[in-house]
Amino acid sequence: MAVTPPVCDFGWNAPSFTLPGTDGRDWSLDQIAGPNGTLLMFICNHCPYVQAVMDRMVRDAKDLQALGIGVAAISANDAEAYPADSFENMKAEAVRRGFTFPYLYDESQVVAKAYDAICTPDFFGFNAKGELQYRGRIDASGRQPAAPDVRRELYEAMKLVAETGQGPQDQVASMGCSIKWKAA
Repeated sequence: MAVTPPVCDFGWNAPSFTLPGTDGRDWSLDQIAGPNGTLLMFICNHCPYVQAVMDRMVRDAKDLQALGIGVAAISANDAEAYPADSFENMKAEAVRRGFTFPYLYDESQVVAKAYDAICTPDFFGFNAKGELQYRGRIDASGRQPAAPDVRRELYEAMKLVAETGQGPQDQVASMGCSIKWKAA
């Protein structure tokens, strides 16, 4: 079932964390943060919404890194219930897709809860001060193949954040599969 996160809570501060990455090292928010902002993407391996935008997500992340935006992806799904989202499968996905950013495993789901992440994909764009400025979608195509001229909403918003420290006032929330929470 598709779910949609809330609109951007401008100025909300990014909670700090340290999580293991598929590259074999632990990553903190401070290590990920770029001089012009930070983009955190809650994703997973099995979600059809994530798979549909993965190539565009990797492209946009690389382009944003060139603008001084630090980027990381985080998977918080219950891997016991969804084996495709296991840490080993995350490692394979990061290599297969050529991630230029850390892919982090939130096995305890503490970070996803601290961020109030709702779905995959769920994008959190912060300025250089760690203040939330974007919580929108990657573009209008959703699960469909993107038209060649589709507006790059995530890229444009984060480029604006890099240049001005502020995100666009008008944002369209992302949509995706709900995060697969562990049983209480």
